[in-house]
Amino acid sequence: MLHIPPFVLEIFLNINTVGIMSPGSMGQAFAKQFQSKGFHVVTALENRSQRTRALAAAAGISDVGSLTRLAESSDVILSIMNPGSALAFADALAHALSATKRTLLFVDCNAIAPDTMHAIHEKIVSAGGRCADAGIMGPPPTASIKSRLFVSGPQAQVLEQLATPQLSVHVMSERIGDASALKICDAVMAKGVTAMMLQMLIVARRFGIEDALDAQCEGPRRYFHDWIVRTLPVMPAKAYRWVPEVEQIAQTFESVGVSGEMMRAAIEVYQQVAQTALGKQTPENRDPSHSGEDVVRLLEQEIPRQSERIAASLSPR
Repeated sequence: MLHIPPFVLEIFLNINTVGIMSPGSMGQAFAKQFQSKGFHVVTALENRSQRTRALAAAAGISDVGSLTRLAESSDVILSIMNPGSALAFADALAHALSATKRTLLFVDCNAIAPDTMHAIHEKIVSAGGRCADAGIMGPPPTASIKSRLFVSGPQAQVLEQLATPQLSVHVMSERIGDASALKICDAVMAKGVTAMMLQMLIVARRFGIEDALDAQCEGPRRYFHDWIVRTLPVMPAKAYRWVPEVEQIAQTFESVGVSGEMMRAAIEVYQQVAQTALGKQTPENRDPSHSGEDVVRLLEQEIPRQSERIAASLSPR
């Protein structure tokens, strides 16, 4: 059992209002879980997209307008967004905390490197707030799908209040960075393996041996082949945000003396996917009829060959 100083419990024992930035697919699902426990959920939609506004409205999330109002209204704020925006958002929120003099608890739930998490922690604490580290494991929680939230940091235990039957909360330690490190390592199994397997399937199509590849898959190979084909349809619409996430994975590797080059190669894969027609769709408007085989076929047609990319890079501008 972690030791929580009495003054922290006095301030945070009763969470009433949860702020979420931003209410995308995962944030919307978290909001519904919190609402099921009676928490009031708010967000700040100033300068946000119509998609985000629609998702917030569909989940019954109250819009308070600005970050300053979000800081004034919330007991806890969860950052659930594109990992590439996490540091900038923490900086903006820190300014809001300084202006409002609030000591709320800020929880970064993004797939970020431990070093990035430490930088965020420093910003929030310097502004007078408190900070916890979190990593989301699993898909958005629903009535039939469970997800897990791993948390660490001095105030992590307070977040057990947010647990629901579909969203479990696991306290790891009092150290900032532990939850981020766990999330990053777990993400390699999805983002790193998916990039490599997608390339394999595209190569097989370009050689015309995809049927032979499928037929010879046995044992563990059959599992990995079928897993990637089954999960590919939802990937392209997420590729743009997997780019900064894989960048965070590479940074994490390099921070402990492990090469990040393999992950940096995966970044290029997701950059290419994000530029395709499939990659420009949103999770809400993608074609649900596309199978994994359809996705491979369409991506193979659009992703340029290495020689074509080299030629394009050498062409005069």
